[in-house]
Amino acid sequence: MNQPAKGESDPRAWLALIALAYLALVLIGIGIPGHPYFDETHYVPAARHLLELTPANREHPLFAKEILAASIALLGDHPLAWRLPSALAGTLGLFAFGRLVWHLGKRRAASLFAMLLLAGNFMWFVQSRIAMLDIFAASLALVGLWQFAAALSSPRQRLRLAGAGVAMGLAMASKWNAVPLAVLPGLAFLVLKMRRDDRVAQITLAEAFVWLGVLPLSLYWLTFTPAFFYSGDADPAHPLGFVALHQRMIALQDSVTTFHTYQSRWWQWTLDLRPIWYLYEPTDGAQRGVLLLGNPLTMLMGLPALAWCLWASVMRGRSDALAMTVCYVSTLGLWLVSGKPVQFYYHYLLPGVFLMGALALALDAAWRKAGLLRAASLTMLAGSLAMFAWFWPILSAAPLADKTAFERWMWLDSWR
Repeated sequence: MNQPAKGESDPRAWLALIALAYLALVLIGIGIPGHPYFDETHYVPAARHLLELTPANREHPLFAKEILAASIALLGDHPLAWRLPSALAGTLGLFAFGRLVWHLGKRRAASLFAMLLLAGNFMWFVQSRIAMLDIFAASLALVGLWQFAAALSSPRQRLRLAGAGVAMGLAMASKWNAVPLAVLPGLAFLVLKMRRDDRVAQITLAEAFVWLGVLPLSLYWLTFTPAFFYSGDADPAHPLGFVALHQRMIALQDSVTTFHTYQSRWWQWTLDLRPIWYLYEPTDGAQRGVLLLGNPLTMLMGLPALAWCLWASVMRGRSDALAMTVCYVSTLGLWLVSGKPVQFYYHYLLPGVFLMGALALALDAAWRKAGLLRAASLTMLAGSLAMFAWFWPILSAAPLADKTAFERWMWLDSWR
């Protein structure tokens, strides 16, 4: 979070172009399949119930489902209306990630690398094309981190802090996966204040608590408003019964204990061992598939990059490297201590984002060297995008030759 180095300029325009190109890519064939698939079978009906003010899918917060409901109300009840909000959220989150990396280190190449690596990250792409809650929580959390990082060097510091609070409140109100990130801006502000950092000299701890504590929690509470007016509810939520409401939500989540074919654990996520077939069936006139898998190249190379970030944060005082390390550990750590008995690979979505950030910082460090290291950084980026192109047919529900076509991409038996 320093001033740009000599010769470094803000790549805002390039980041916006990458985001627009990504949106165009996401929208290709987004209406296929023409029916709800995977967890859309839970969330699309839940959005319909919201429009009728009747309860459904009560184990998760409401905001992402409210967005889906609004899209159905505005555009009609069809696949594009279900999935367009996810496409827009994924694009926003991608842009926010690029802006976050820029404001953390003021390194132009790192920001561009980060966006391109995340755009070529299979998980982010697949989640941007399905009506699930995760992309909303992840993208809004990235917006919150971007706004907080920008606040530390912005003349409009209060506005940026308020923006961080709003985004984090709505991220938590989409899905609880965002909670570990929601607390980080407040903790970072406290540390900077204790160090008497000039960047936070104009804001008191009390005011920061309003922007980064009171505001997000108030917004989070307000998003539950429809639940207070459900019709025909045998167990209605009460505006003042916040603790009881959340106890019920936790109990509902913990009640899912039946073994699932695709359930997995955190160590399998880190090694890209247990993906999920969201779709594999004849539909819309062809055999089609959608596989939630991490980009095999960048997900694995991100691990030594993360170790490098830890070293750079300790030995070189790199705050951007420290931020990626802390964000990765906190979002993955949630699932190490969570009591949720059945877990899935899509819970690695947010840790995977910061893994791409760590890899981007490592590639930027190589880019700044001459000769082979600079070439290696470009080779890694090209390899990531080439891998994305190779797996495109089973990421985008493109037509496949026959029902055995998936085997060409099954490099490991555990991917089947």
